[in-house]
Amino acid sequence: MNTATQSIPSTDHASNRRRGILLVAGSAVVWSFGGAIARFLEVGDSWTVVFWRSLFAAIFLLGFMLWRDGPRGTVTLFKGMGLAGLGVALCFAIASSSFVVALAYTTVANILLMQAGVPLIAALLTWTLFREKISGATWAAIAAVIAGVAIMVSESFTGKVSPIGDGLALLISVMFAIATVITRRHAHVRMTPAVCLGTVFAACFSGMLAGHYAVSAADLGWLVAFGALNLGLGLVMFTTGVRLLPAALAALVGTLEPVLGPIWVWLVHNEIPSGRTLLGGAVVFTALVIHLLIDWQRQSRAQNR
Repeated sequence: MNTATQSIPSTDHASNRRRGILLVAGSAVVWSFGGAIARFLEVGDSWTVVFWRSLFAAIFLLGFMLWRDGPRGTVTLFKGMGLAGLGVALCFAIASSSFVVALAYTTVANILLMQAGVPLIAALLTWTLFREKISGATWAAIAAVIAGVAIMVSESFTGKVSPIGDGLALLISVMFAIATVITRRHAHVRMTPAVCLGTVFAACFSGMLAGHYAVSAADLGWLVAFGALNLGLGLVMFTTGVRLLPAALAALVGTLEPVLGPIWVWLVHNEIPSGRTLLGGAVVFTALVIHLLIDWQRQSRAQNR
């Protein structure tokens, strides 16, 4: 615990903690509506959806930074990202684009439950690339996540589910895990400008692949919500709140997204996940929650010493 933290009254710590929990939980709830919103869209071309979603998200995020940091501060944030920020932007562009395309091939539950394993995939990557020490509990959780993902992916081999959807869902998780590793190794990387740049990349790339740009008025309204609110507002809430919480607690609160997302789609669109998706997702989610609880308790004990 640093000196600046020690000088802050405990009431301020408690207030920041509550605010952080509310913001991160709010971001998880906002993000959880992504699949339900996407199912309302009648646009046949996924790349058209990626283009408009990314464009509205970029406008929202840029407007937020200009309001919060001013024009000069916003320019400084983009200049200070470096290669690490560029890497996060590319990861986010690939992940956010893959999410929209994957929805055409698989269920929302399959995508979100596979994403629940991102923190443990990130831990596996840091061990592989940097030989960072991994505890026995984390190894057990990683093994469980691999088993859970294998159960979900196995359905694509039966011919009932497209392997493209499962492959894209796994790609999303790997991209987010790589972005997590980059931000941990480069603490100076600010998430908001990096992701804003990622939405610009996604808009430019999808704009070249989109068969058309015309959408109905109803679809345009859903696309504004999908981009500006679901993606942009959720990110603003997350980046603001995550700085006020320990990493383990923030990740634990963030598990609301894979829990709520499939529920909204089931209630609104009657999209019922398959048995293997539920079984594999339960394995992944249980392993993640147990691991995060252990990590949170460890961090709490370390802070109380």
